[in-house]
Amino acid sequence: MATGGEPRAAAAAEGGEKRAALLREITEEGGFAFVASAEKAAADGDLRAAEAAREMAWEQLHACPRSEVGRAWRDAYALACLHVAALRVAGGGGDGRRAALRALDMGLIMGGDLLRAELEEAIARVVADRSRGCGGGGGDGAGENGADVEKWMEGLTRKRDLADVLKVLPVNGYIDHWPARTKWKDIRYLERIAGDRTVPVEELITFSQFLEMMWSSDCSANLTYLAQHPLFDQIKELREDIMVPEYCNAGGGELQKLNAWFGPEGTVTPLHHDLYHNLFAQGNPQILVFIQRVDHPLCFEITGMFALHQSSYSDKRLWPYPKWLHVLGRKYFRLYSASISNDLYPHRETMLSNISQVDLDNINVNEFPRTGDVEFMDGILEEGDLLYIPPKWWHYVRSLSTSFSVSFWWRTSIPPPQGS
Repeated sequence: MATGGEPRAAAAAEGGEKRAALLREITEEGGFAFVASAEKAAADGDLRAAEAAREMAWEQLHACPRSEVGRAWRDAYALACLHVAALRVAGGGGDGRRAALRALDMGLIMGGDLLRAELEEAIARVVADRSRGCGGGGGDGAGENGADVEKWMEGLTRKRDLADVLKVLPVNGYIDHWPARTKWKDIRYLERIAGDRTVPVEELITFSQFLEMMWSSDCSANLTYLAQHPLFDQIKELREDIMVPEYCNAGGGELQKLNAWFGPEGTVTPLHHDLYHNLFAQGNPQILVFIQRVDHPLCFEITGMFALHQSSYSDKRLWPYPKWLHVLGRKYFRLYSASISNDLYPHRETMLSNISQVDLDNINVNEFPRTGDVEFMDGILEEGDLLYIPPKWWHYVRSLSTSFSVSFWWRTSIPPPQGS
């Protein structure tokens, strides 16, 4: 008869085999010093050896361009992060838990996939231990230093004078059921759930530090933006506050990326396009999408989903592409059809070819003479609005207040109609 301990023993054995195979692979690549330090950390509980191994793996990650870094060294970095975290937790206390969470987050952000499940399990254990130890209390950042909740709310609701460029045609109530609609407006909730977690902004900082920077008085002088980051893969509790819109299943759709966009008023995403269908979500109860009748079988009729003023729109056939949901705050969007790409002067370099050279806030008409005459659609996304952006459509975004948005990128199994 099987016992409850057998599955755990089997999982531990499998994990041990993965680690042993990884260390053999690193040895074959000449990483003898790393292997010696990693083995010492595991066998003797030597924190200095664990930190040394992590530093050696970190150097390998930065010894060449990211695309050229071998998989084994990414996995080795994750392994070292697991060792560091285990020993930090063993040291006890709140500082040890916070240091462990930082190490584990770095493993998720910079490490490979081999040990990702172990990293996530370790994070869950540390978070659970922290909750038991402080009665469910949260992070170490802005809240415990007397966060100005009123200032936070002011940042979320701030209005800015802007030309009346759109006629909003909302469909109400689309994401009323999302816990994020209310929870993410509470800075204390965000600090409690994610305050000690490390996120990549301009630098690697805790989420609490990031929140504090956003509502600080000098934020506008040094804008901080958590942009296109897989935050919901990293912090599972926030993932539970949102749901994938059913539109992402259209045409045999398959979600590819789920990203967070979080920052203060004034943050900008320059003019660019993406290869995926995109839904952009912005938060209180409204949906914005193209008001078009679509004949292609993939392009079910979506009426009343788009609230951007149409300066020009001639392409009648759309099929599901990138979509954004705006959960907090307000954002200004400007969209250009994929058919006029040459007039937006994409970079010539292959890796930057989806980014325009044009600064829409200060267009150089001598260098880019055609852009000023190009027709576009623009408008404001309010909380709760859902915006669909077709693949290769160019878009520019500016936050008009503190904003927290989610983008859903997906592919479909049905090819786009000709001429779309």
